[in-house]
Amino acid sequence: MTGARGMAAGFGRWQKVRHVVAGSMAALSLVLSGCVVGPASLAERPPIGAVPGPALWQVVDEDTTIYLFGTVHALPQGTQWLDPRIQRAFDTSDELVTEVDLATIRNSGASLAGAGMLPEGQSLRDLMQPDNREAFEAALVTLGLPVEAFDRMEPWLAAMSLSLLPVVRAGYQADAGVESALAGKAEGKRRSGLERIEDQIALFDTLPMAAQLAYLDQAVNQVPSASTSLDAMVAEWLAGDAEDLAALINAEMTDSDLHARLLTRRNANWSTWIADRLAQPGTVFVAVGAGHLAGRGSVQEQLRKRGLRVTRVWQ
Repeated sequence: MTGARGMAAGFGRWQKVRHVVAGSMAALSLVLSGCVVGPASLAERPPIGAVPGPALWQVVDEDTTIYLFGTVHALPQGTQWLDPRIQRAFDTSDELVTEVDLATIRNSGASLAGAGMLPEGQSLRDLMQPDNREAFEAALVTLGLPVEAFDRMEPWLAAMSLSLLPVVRAGYQADAGVESALAGKAEGKRRSGLERIEDQIALFDTLPMAAQLAYLDQAVNQVPSASTSLDAMVAEWLAGDAEDLAALINAEMTDSDLHARLLTRRNANWSTWIADRLAQPGTVFVAVGAGHLAGRGSVQEQLRKRGLRVTRVWQ
């Protein structure tokens, strides 16, 4: 399958996973290749006797409670994670806040494809060094794709696609992810996002070309282990072990500039939003990719630097 037919086949497969990509623009979430987060600044392992479950934190003042819950954007069908502790926090919340307003994701495909396509006449593989191109083509073949499948994509979008396809093939589905489940239970709650989908796309689309190609090389190297790495991360997430989760994510990427762009700067912005939101009464459930709530530079650490008390909810 070559030429236009091959490109159409590759893009068709990409369309099947674009919803996952659109919901996971942080690239530090567990669905993507992860990002360096460093060792946890405070021990977040469950105490002896604690019931295991995904980590949940809260920030409280006199008339406001804000829950912080780390999510996995895609999971295998049937994954059980919604325990009574999380259910109570969600049920008592007046508002659900996610990275982006979930209602906007359905219509994000056009924006994603428009931003992530190379100008006419350019080809992704022509931008690569020979050795990198050879490894990239081999990775596509192992995934059952023609080597020209991503030729129209900018490197960052090809990297995302390459990161997601193995885990989608392994049974991870956006419809089974945390955000999808929460959205289905959010009737009557206010809904909002910390960012716009266009802002998340811009984080990648404005990367220098050299950084995009390095990101793509990393994605190529991780194809053989993508699903097993994600399995391990999800296991730590389900156990509520934020410290070991941080260590696993840390092993995935060591680009400090990308780390700052995609994680710590955004976490700082989100901590400002949370601090400001404390001025209004009510109960808010904030659900963001688990990588943002684990390790050095996490949202919790940023809030503690502001003098706010962030506590783990164990039961």
